[in-house]
Amino acid sequence: MNWTLEVVVVPVSDIDRAKEFYADQLGFHVDHDTVINDDIRIVQLTPPGSGCSIVIGKGAVPDMAPGSLKGLQLVVPDINRAHAELVARGVPVSDVQKVGENPRATPDPLDNVGFVFFADPDGNGWAVQQISSRA
Repeated sequence: MNWTLEVVVVPVSDIDRAKEFYADQLGFHVDHDTVINDDIRIVQLTPPGSGCSIVIGKGAVPDMAPGSLKGLQLVVPDINRAHAELVARGVPVSDVQKVGENPRATPDPLDNVGFVFFADPDGNGWAVQQISSRA
């Protein structure tokens, strides 16, 4: 049986500001923005090429402090290109960092160990890792 992670709830203080950040700055696709009533709104966004979405909202999502989620991770085949794209989109992002030594023999020294880091407007922490191929 396959067990797939499909949705991660990201706690935010301002749904519209977060939606703008994730959709306009990061390029996530807005799957839906559903208003049930004045107390319940759910916005689901998916990173390009991902099978897992994030959900921001109020009322029908777990109550967590905005900015309390750390360690979310995206994977890209080219960390330098991802860094350049984030910078061009106005995302405050760290420089490319090499974290450790590549555990696999690949021609690119950043493969598996190349990272950049950023946070959303509430402080939820994200990492982007380069993995160009899987074992």
